[in-house]
Amino acid sequence: MRIAWFLLNRLAGGVALLLVLSVLVFGLLYLTPGSAIQTLMGSRPPSPSLIKALTEKYHLNEPVVVQYSHWLAGAVHLDFGVSISVQTGTPVTTLIWQHVGLSAELALYSLVIVAVVGIPLGMVSGMRRGAARDRGISLLATVAVSAPAYVTSVLALYLFGVRLSWFPVYGVGTGFAGRLGHLTLPALTLAALLGAIVVRQTRAAVVGVVQQDYLTFAKLRGLSRRRILVRYALRNAAVPVVTSAGLLLIIALTAGLFVEQVFSLPGAGTLLLTAVTDKDIPTVQGLAMALGVLVVVVNLLVDLAVLVIDPRARYSSTAG
Repeated sequence: MRIAWFLLNRLAGGVALLLVLSVLVFGLLYLTPGSAIQTLMGSRPPSPSLIKALTEKYHLNEPVVVQYSHWLAGAVHLDFGVSISVQTGTPVTTLIWQHVGLSAELALYSLVIVAVVGIPLGMVSGMRRGAARDRGISLLATVAVSAPAYVTSVLALYLFGVRLSWFPVYGVGTGFAGRLGHLTLPALTLAALLGAIVVRQTRAAVVGVVQQDYLTFAKLRGLSRRRILVRYALRNAAVPVVTSAGLLLIIALTAGLFVEQVFSLPGAGTLLLTAVTDKDIPTVQGLAMALGVLVVVVNLLVDLAVLVIDPRARYSSTAG
């Protein structure tokens, strides 16, 4: 019962965060220099009837608080209006669904690479603290996390796509094999940044676990190295790694924008950049709220994962 109350508090906090985000996004777009009517008209020729229709449709003749209340009422029902410049007349929700799938595939592919490569490297580095292997892995992680996303993307595109011709350099491909081949290089580029963070987090967690007495006792009992690594070291080091998922999401959202642009992937990041450039206010507002919901959901899932992995967290939540 208390765990359910704990989750309800997290949900309430997420709803409050989304409300604040909606106010900030609406306010910033309202304060953007330029005429809202001119932005809504786009390339269409101005006429008194068109100006009147747009003014009434978007409540531009009413106070900003009333305009926000109308927009919020539609947003609650997933009605963010229609695109005014990216794809004129297309519902914003339709645009989001058309582009978010590709971004989700890229993110999932990258996370699989991070889980398969980053976590084992971090464990090896932490278990061999101070050794040559540890120093080499730490150096690579530092270089990867320090390099800007656009530099890494362009370098990977030129080296592995143009010079070596190992991967396609643009587009999404057709069919499962084609999509997998076109997304491999972008996923590896994004995974290099995310994996570097996971390696450092895992290493720090494993270094702390290795120093604990229960790991020493497990070695003295003659348990196999694999059992010690998986059952004791990995499980106890998993909590700080899992809790870093929120940070990984924020980094993936920002770095994914550059990756999609460099590799010409029509994902959510490309849609957001196009909408901002074209001053497509409804699309920008809809995407901002969709990304906000994604952040809230991921953080809630992280809280649930921590409760499952660490019994001490369950005890702490039930104890208030």
